Amino acid sequence: MRQVMLGPRDRPSLRYWIPLSVQHVFAMFGATILVPQLTGLDPAAALFTAGTGTLIYIALTGARVPAFLGSSFAFIAPLLTAAGGRGGPNMACALGGAAAAGVFYCLAGGIIKAAGSRWLDRALPPVVIGSVIVVIGLNLAPVAMTMAMRSGGAAGGEYSLALLSIAAVTLGVTVAANSLFKGFFGAIPILISLVAGYLFTLFMGFAFPAYRLIDFSVVKAAPWFGLPRFAVPQFDPVVMLTFGIVSLATICEHLGDTLVTSKVVGQDFYKTPGLHRTLAGDGLATTWAAFWGGPPNTTYGENIGVMAITRVYSVWVIGGAAVIAVFLSLLRKFGALIQTIPIPVMGGISMLLFGIIASSGLRTIVESGVDYKDKRNLSISSVIFVIGIGGGRLAFAVTQDLRFELSGVALATVTGIILNLLFPLDRKQGRR
Repeated sequence: MRQVMLGPRDRPSLRYWIPLSVQHVFAMFGATILVPQLTGLDPAAALFTAGTGTLIYIALTGARVPAFLGSSFAFIAPLLTAAGGRGGPNMACALGGAAAAGVFYCLAGGIIKAAGSRWLDRALPPVVIGSVIVVIGLNLAPVAMTMAMRSGGAAGGEYSLALLSIAAVTLGVTVAANSLFKGFFGAIPILISLVAGYLFTLFMGFAFPAYRLIDFSVVKAAPWFGLPRFAVPQFDPVVMLTFGIVSLATICEHLGDTLVTSKVVGQDFYKTPGLHRTLAGDGLATTWAAFWGGPPNTTYGENIGVMAITRVYSVWVIGGAAVIAVFLSLLRKFGALIQTIPIPVMGGISMLLFGIIASSGLRTIVESGVDYKDKRNLSISSVIFVIGIGGGRLAFAVTQDLRFELSGVALATVTGIILNLLFPLDRKQGRR
């Protein structure tokens, strides 16, 4: 058994504390700023809410669970849909949905505390949750390709081979870093590819002035320090319901991350401090993020990977990383520099990342032993795929002023849950 360097409650000396925390910042940085870049939110706000959200999580879990909270990829599609596109006019409604998702986390935590988690296993077995995760990833595929090859990153933009070349180089570096690098560098492939794509874009701009995509004037104009702007979410019932349904999938993701963290650290966090506390911490952090214009949060596998590599499980180290993230968010020139990252660079990274989301759904199905010789399982997955990827939509007017609508991932999730409950597994197979 490998020796633990620092346990969850151990505090390192200052000379080790800072570099260990900085390492976690590097691990989460690329993915955390990518979500706001894709949705049109402020990356500095995402850093601020990731840091402060992690501190909220640490407080609510009694400083027992070493988990860093960053931007959730599962909510990219709902954010884009509710906002009306990247940075769309209805972003306040999208943030209202995100705030509601956080409240839903807390409600789920309360139910788990009162009744256990078996109800969640029954409503969302691997065949449903795995299929929904596949849909989440594949729903975002057109977004990645549009950013990679269309001017302005918009669906109506003109095709550009130059932009596609930037995306292709970025994608190549992302795949290489993700596949070949080990240790610390293996934990930060997104950051590596961001830097590589940025430098290649600069080179393209110097060699071919017509393709100069990076403008540093916004960096010069930005002040050195400043707080993120406080947001005022708007609470639309339909958007809130949609985000609540999508959060069922991310709750399962939370359970999985907490289980993996328990195995890495060697402590049962399901029992102490308990799933109700970890879900409440995640939920309050997500609601908090919405009021600062940040994307919903989730526990980050990248930071779990860093802990597994270093065998340093200290909550103090995670807290230090959170404080550093907050400090970086207050450097407004740094935030402005992030805003200059070219859209095709984001597109190149997203081509792999969105595929990984879909592949993680397949992994959930495979590792859970879902039997597709069983026509029931095959039918459930098939219906979820077609509704979720095909753009299924259920809409009707409740009153003259209130219109109910479910589409995409949310409708696919509800349909999967209903089918799973209507057609239970064969008892003769030793299951339900």
